[in-house]
Parts: sequence; C-alpha cells; structure tokens
Amino acid sequence: MPLSSLVESLLFVADGPVGLDQLASALEVKTKLIEEALKELEARYESRGLKIQRSGDRIQLTTAPAAASSIERFLGLEAVAHLSRPALETLAIIAYKQPVSRPQIESLRGVNCDGVIKSLLSKGLIEEVGRVEAPGRPIIFSTTPDFLQHFGLSSVSELPPLETAAPESSGDASHSDLLKG
Repeated sequence: MPLSSLVESLLFVADGPVGLDQLASALEVKTKLIEEALKELEARYESRGLKIQRSGDRIQLTTAPAAASSIERFLGLEAVAHLSRPALETLAIIAYKQPVSRPQIESLRGVNCDGVIKSLLSKGLIEEVGRVEAPGRPIIFSTTPDFLQHFGLSSVSELPPLETAAPESSGDASHSDLLKG
C-alpha cells in the first residue's frame, strides 16, 4: 500500500491533530517522507470533500469548508452561533499576533477583554499556551485547530495579509467605516 494511503488511514482514525513525528514513528519512516505523502494527499483532495489541515507541525484530516452547510444539514446541527464583533476583533488580534498576552490584546483594542477571552476559550477557538516572563506573568494565547476549522483554513499562513496602513485623513472613509468592511 502506498505511503500516502497509510498516512491517510492514520489521519482518518485519529481523534484530533497528529504530529509529523508521531506519523513517522508509527509508519517507521523519516518525517520528510511523511511531508511528501501529505503533499500528495493535499493535491488529491483539491477537488474533493476532504482536506489536510495544518496547525504548526500537527496535521488533521477534515472536511472541506465548502461542504459545511450540507454536513450541518445532514447531521441536523443547529446554525453555528455567530461571533460578536468584539469576539471577532479579539480573535483577529490573537490570530495575527500569536502568541499574545491579554494586556497586549487590551492595549490594541483599548478595552477590557476578560469576557471575550473567556468566551473564545469556551468555544475552543483559542487556548492558553504559556506565560510571559514579565511582572505578573500574564497568560499568552494562540489559536487552536478548531479556529482553523471554523474559518476553513489549513494553517494560519492562509490568513489574508494584515493591512496596517492608517486611514487617510481626507475624510473619505472614517476608521469606523473601515471596520464595517
């Protein structure tokens, strides 16, 4: 059986993201060969209902985002709860700046983020990944594989480029209008 088929089988039965080293160890091959097999699977899945999702060096077999509504209907799932604007803003900061601490997030947003962070943690979209070596040792946060799956991404590198240019002061578009996007 081809290595890519064996990798596919292991990803299919895994209950979550799997490390490259774990796949290589289970199949008794080098990590480089696992990467080649994953590239082959990614190419094979381009026009199919499955995709390879990457989160760092961890890999997971997931359904294609385009199939989400059909899958929800088939499984009888309720409509996915939409994220509030503050939750989306906080999540965007974490996604682009990760790993990031609560004080850094609050500095960028200009408001307290306790409730929003608690909500994102409970939804599994972010996770605690450590502490900053600074006074108070604030917790640092990063996105999770569930974040990638929720937004139909294979990795955070697929996020659109961050636009950092300040709005023109000509009055054409206010900062508020830009956020309405």
